Amino acid sequence: MTSASGEPTGCIFCDITDPGRSDLIVARGRLSFVILNLYPYNNGHLMVVPNRHVPNLASMAPDELAELMQLTRRSEMVLNEAYKPQGINVGINLGRPAGAGVADHLHVHLVPRWNGDTNFMTVVGNVRVVPESLDATKAKLEPIFARLALRGD
Repeated sequence: MTSASGEPTGCIFCDITDPGRSDLIVARGRLSFVILNLYPYNNGHLMVVPNRHVPNLASMAPDELAELMQLTRRSEMVLNEAYKPQGINVGINLGRPAGAGVADHLHVHLVPRWNGDTNFMTVVGNVRVVPESLDATKAKLEPIFARLALRGD
């Protein structure tokens, strides 16, 4: 979201779509985009975000909801191909009490999971160990998103 002057308003998802700030975006639709989580829980942690600044599903138009789910589906397919996880957490946190870090701009998390992927570092040290850089993750995922988009998947 930007002001009339074009200045950022403070929403990380609205501001990231501005030119020069989109380095974490791995795929775009007409009404939504897929972005890497800057602080991932696991390699490949993605978020699907509507372009429009909306706080909840009830505020979305039917075409926005449809594309959000289509990109969530495509993200699942990409993660399965790229990482072969044993599971994927897919979730939406509506409001701060529900765990939303960005409470006023809806987004869907997809977190690849493997048996035993939560270790003592997270439990004891409150630290995540993610061995892949975001640049490497983006380089791995972008071509798969592009191929699936061309196929219409």
